[in-house]
Amino acid sequence: MPLMVRKLRSLWRATLRMIFSLLFRGFALGFAVAASPGPIFFLCFRRTVVQGRLAGLFSGFGVATADGFYAAIATFGVTAVTTAFAAGRRPLAVVGGVILVVLGASILLARRREAAAAPAAPTGRGLAWAYASTLGLTITNPATIVSFAALAATLGLGTSGSLVRPSLAVVGVLLGSATWWCVLVLGASLLRARVTPRVIRGISTFSGLAIAVLGISAVVSAFLS
Repeated sequence: MPLMVRKLRSLWRATLRMIFSLLFRGFALGFAVAASPGPIFFLCFRRTVVQGRLAGLFSGFGVATADGFYAAIATFGVTAVTTAFAAGRRPLAVVGGVILVVLGASILLARRREAAAAPAAPTGRGLAWAYASTLGLTITNPATIVSFAALAATLGLGTSGSLVRPSLAVVGVLLGSATWWCVLVLGASLLRARVTPRVIRGISTFSGLAIAVLGISAVVSAFLS
């Protein structure tokens, strides 16, 4: 009996170590990919400063959802889907780039009006748009799945005939990505209480220009690749 108890305890500890290891590696992967600088960073930062914490959080959670989707494809080893995204990389990059250019231009055009207006609580429709827009922008960035596939292989998160390991890794990715956006939104919301309309205009100008330039870069790179 004591021998069986020891074996069960050893098995339980090994299982817990596996679970925590996979969750931690997935968390590190999701946090690292989400923290990479890009247009979504500027978009979420600006939305938090201009529209408030909820708008920033819903924007970040849209990105986290897309990260989880791509992480699932990479870790479950869905080769056919990965190949399809890779084959459609150019049109996806063009679509995403054009959307970024339009988004950046709209931010530049609206910066004076937003800086002068009193902050208003975001509506349900506004929060849904904040979530859906970043989800769509991240999905149309095929480089994301390439990053996840490479890092998942490096960290040993690929599927091994069981659904448990990749599922835990995907949960970790979602938690890691969501944590990064929560950190960003918290920092931006603390800044929001101290900014003047002039600073808000500056943030919107910089964000709009950065998003538009990154969109143009994505379109140009798609045609040159």
